[in-house]
Amino acid sequence: MKSTCLWVLLLLCGLTSAEVGENAVETRSCFPDMCDLLREFGSMAEKLKVMETRLQDSETRLQDSETRLQDSETRLQISETRLKMTETRLQDSETRLQISETRLQNSEARLKIGETRINDSEHQILDLKSKERTKVIFSAAIGSAAVGPFNTDTTLVYRTVITNLGNAYNSATGIFTAPVAGVYYFTIFCHSGGDHTTSLNLYKNSQMMVAIRDYPTGTDQSDNGGNAVFLQLQPGDHVYVVLGINTHVWGNDYVTIFSGSLVTQM
Repeated sequence: MKSTCLWVLLLLCGLTSAEVGENAVETRSCFPDMCDLLREFGSMAEKLKVMETRLQDSETRLQDSETRLQDSETRLQISETRLKMTETRLQDSETRLQISETRLQNSEARLKIGETRINDSEHQILDLKSKERTKVIFSAAIGSAAVGPFNTDTTLVYRTVITNLGNAYNSATGIFTAPVAGVYYFTIFCHSGGDHTTSLNLYKNSQMMVAIRDYPTGTDQSDNGGNAVFLQLQPGDHVYVVLGINTHVWGNDYVTIFSGSLVTQM
């Protein structure tokens, strides 16, 4: 519509300019304002076109911006959705990690219990093997004729070793030393003459445990005597036989014997 009006105005201006002669001069002189108006109108039309073009560009750019904004919003929604999914997966992973840590702790606790049981079993096996390996048995004789009398209590040294499994008996001192804790069984036997008193005392460390006594008689030529005892000993305890002061014993290899053995280990 604006373009049609513009063409009509331009046509009128052209017709007015086409007249010749005096009429043409008079026409030009009669409508100078109209020509200025037409020129201004043409300039305005050009400006209007430019503005319309700019407006169209602005609308196009606005549409592009709106499209880009919609795309951005869509991408943002997608990102938010992905973020929620990631958070959910992270929570699931944390839950699974906690479960795994709990299982690991339980496994470690069970492993410690198993190791403790294994250690206990190994100690028990070692103890059993130690008990199986520990064999203590000995028998020894004095190995001489008459022994005594002495003017003091004297430890008898049984020099003739018959058996000494475990080497707990010392034939140089006459003393038995317990190698392990346990219950031991000891026996003493002797032969004494009828004319002399006999006093044999079996000691554990410094404590007398059992004894043999024989006293002289006019009609009895000789006597045999013996005694036995179970003793609970700790490693290092000593057991030995003492001949009493002013007494005597016949020390033949076959009649005066000191013996002992480990019955049970503790």
